[in-house]
Amino acid sequence: MQKPVNKDASAGARKLLSYLCETAGKGVITGQHTQTNYMEEIVYIEDKTGKKPKLRGFELLSYSPNINYDDATYECLKEIYDNRGTLDTAFNWAKNEDGILTFSFHWFSPLGGRDKSFYAEHTDFDASKVLIYGTAEREAFYHDMDVIADLLKPFCDADIPILWRPFHESDGDWFWWGAKGPEVARELYKLMFEHYTKKHHLNNLLWVWNCRLSEGYPGDDYVDVVSVDIYLPEYKPTDYHEEYEELINNTTRNKVAALAEIGYLPDMKLLEKSHTPWAYYMTWSKEFIIAEKWNTTERLKEAYASEYAICAT
Repeated sequence: MQKPVNKDASAGARKLLSYLCETAGKGVITGQHTQTNYMEEIVYIEDKTGKKPKLRGFELLSYSPNINYDDATYECLKEIYDNRGTLDTAFNWAKNEDGILTFSFHWFSPLGGRDKSFYAEHTDFDASKVLIYGTAEREAFYHDMDVIADLLKPFCDADIPILWRPFHESDGDWFWWGAKGPEVARELYKLMFEHYTKKHHLNNLLWVWNCRLSEGYPGDDYVDVVSVDIYLPEYKPTDYHEEYEELINNTTRNKVAALAEIGYLPDMKLLEKSHTPWAYYMTWSKEFIIAEKWNTTERLKEAYASEYAICAT
């Protein structure tokens, strides 16, 4: 059985990792991202299927310490305001329901930036300079990490495990942490791992790596779950088996794997037939699950009605 990479992992974190390992290939945990307190995606899924996803993804973007409110579009500000308070919502949901938490962090750049500065095009923040001692970039990076660590501590104190997925999609260059290449993102991730496990003792975190490129992989000593984000250009019935093989061939076969973000729901009949060992999937928010643009009501009902789908009890 796979053990957490943090040797001091909490009982809750160990139990969750064991559950993921036991589940993978026998069923798939249903998951849905939401970034607002009213969680319209969950309401929509329950209304259409009569069920709720087992895993719920929350967003930390509004908790970024360096947000340039004076130079932000209406769309950016609305996203920030809609996201405020979601940590309280996540905490209460995890305390009161038998579900699984995962956090995404669209981190506004620690220095400079305008509008949605988690996008590289909106900031001149150079992530490679974080790796150099004494730089302003490194100081700001650690400052922000400390702020977020303090926000995560109540979850740790309550032993609420979190599937923690920092520096996601570093196989692309659209976020500042990936703009200098996956090797830099890999090193940022390792800095955070060391800081959060050794200084802040956030022992409730399970560490989810989210890059499909071999040169980006931090190594088995730093990763509990390997994952990938997939947005197919058009719908086709799939169990994402090819993407699974690509992921583990470029990272490791020693860790449980997950579909951390998807646009189109997997085909449960294909998954049940292939037993491709995805532990969980998480459909992205808003139009990716609501209405008919990405996932039709019929396919949504089929996915949640399947005996292979693990839903909230």
